[in-house]
Amino acid sequence: MDIEILRKDMVAAMKAKDKPRKEAISSLVSAVKKAAIDEGCRDDIPSEMVDRVILKELKTAKEQIDTCPESRTDLKEEYQFRYDVISEYAPKLLSAEEVKAILTEKFADVIATKNKGQIMKTVMAELKGKADGKVINQVVAELCK
Repeated sequence: MDIEILRKDMVAAMKAKDKPRKEAISSLVSAVKKAAIDEGCRDDIPSEMVDRVILKELKTAKEQIDTCPESRTDLKEEYQFRYDVISEYAPKLLSAEEVKAILTEKFADVIATKNKGQIMKTVMAELKGKADGKVINQVVAELCK
């Protein structure tokens, strides 16, 4: 995902006077800019960083939905809308089967050690941002049995 796409969509939402959508996209743009400043690449933001930030924001929105009290349906709807908007921009993550195929193909030598910590360290470097960490952990645990 390119940050320019986010900016154009934010402007389009402003022109359409769609305030909730504009705010959701604006929060994404802000989070990406902050991450870029923290990592020292403010002028040239790589798309991998944008994807990483979008996934982090998506996870945060999901946690907000999960922790919101049932009595606050107004807040829950707002969080759900934000989650839906962010998920439009989120990169498609690998499924458990795809992760297992990659692990058995590329990391067969590391998996043979059955050292879960070492496997996770090696694999996460390769699959970070491409697959959910929980999915990777489940697949690695299954392969270590």
